[in-house]
Amino acid sequence: MPSFLVAPYGAACVLLIIAGAPKVADPTPLVKAVRSVGAPARPALARLIAVVEIAVGAIGLAAVGRTSAAAVAAAYIVFTVFIVVALRRGGVVSSCGCFGKADTPPSRTHVAVTAAVAVVAAAVAFAPGLARTHPEPGLLGSAATGQGLFGSGLTVLDVAGVALLTFLLWLVLAVLPTTTVAAVRSINARRSPTMTPAMAPAMTPANTPTVEA
Repeated sequence: MPSFLVAPYGAACVLLIIAGAPKVADPTPLVKAVRSVGAPARPALARLIAVVEIAVGAIGLAAVGRTSAAAVAAAYIVFTVFIVVALRRGGVVSSCGCFGKADTPPSRTHVAVTAAVAVVAAAVAFAPGLARTHPEPGLLGSAATGQGLFGSGLTVLDVAGVALLTFLLWLVLAVLPTTTVAAVRSINARRSPTMTPAMAPAMTPANTPTVEA
């Protein structure tokens, strides 16, 4: 794998794991997101999708090969297509379900980032000299032969680059969208108490506005 692809590809794999974990625990945001575009979804199916997401990310890290990198690229292509469909249909008003958070609305930024990451993973899949499959599963191995991202050829700077880029991608995909006007309104709408008849001011003769002639 070319050295300049190590950090973005590693971050893409780690991000899949980070995004999938909360959806296994609570698939509700993903279920709502899928249903909002007119597709059927149940909690069991959402959890299965999350498990596959985690598996693709983990295998992409542990077994860097054409097949595993292509799977990572395919995952991000699916994400990109889903977000585009959601934006066009006006679905997923409050969340894209990406990180299992209820206030991470989809945006063009999501489309740009996921598409770019898909291109990176595809570039890794077609990198010259990369093995088609990984003969020896595990994080330790020869990076030159495609036997794990964390092979003997990985430097401390590479690891730091993966960590930093993962954090930046998480900020862009999970945190930045929550600062939009739509997201803020969604948060305030859920936090504000619903007015009940008991909370409404009583219209008595004492406080009923009068109109002067």
